[in-house]
Amino acid sequence: MRPETVNIKTGQLLLAEPFMDDPNFKRSVVLLCEHAASGSLGFIINKSLNMSLKEALPDMEGFDAQLHFGGPVETDTLHYVHTLGERLEGAMPIGGPLWWGGSFEMLTVLIQSGQVSPEDIRFYLGYSGWSPGQLKEELGEAAWIAHPSHADHVFTEEEHLWRQILREKGGKYRVMSNYPEDPVYN
Repeated sequence: MRPETVNIKTGQLLLAEPFMDDPNFKRSVVLLCEHAASGSLGFIINKSLNMSLKEALPDMEGFDAQLHFGGPVETDTLHYVHTLGERLEGAMPIGGPLWWGGSFEMLTVLIQSGQVSPEDIRFYLGYSGWSPGQLKEELGEAAWIAHPSHADHVFTEEEHLWRQILREKGGKYRVMSNYPEDPVYN
């Protein structure tokens, strides 16, 4: 498959190519939250964990939010993408209504006072990271397919998100959305 020429930027989605072998990224959709000369960072947005936030953090009792697998790097760290914007001190804009991180203490107060709902935020354990130049190299090898992000992609049911976005792209990507996970079954 011929690689695309892509101008990589924060806020894009990266879809794993259909036959990516890495089990961490198989059929994954990554929201790119940071892309700089020092490297890139994002979160897999279509892999939920069988654990809620309140199970991981008892202080969040009553806040019914699901935890998601953000990626294989530092899986003991908690990250969040939200639509709270500058209401959450230290949050960094990703694009459109999407923001990343910010003061956890302030977030806790907002949650406990009922000013944040689970529909406003997604929590991730771990992240996906690339060293300087690595993501550009992987895109050149056609390991990833870039697509503009939309808040609906981040805050939607993730089970079929990879396939849904490829269908949205249309053309050859629509065809890719039907590729079997194992080419032996083709």
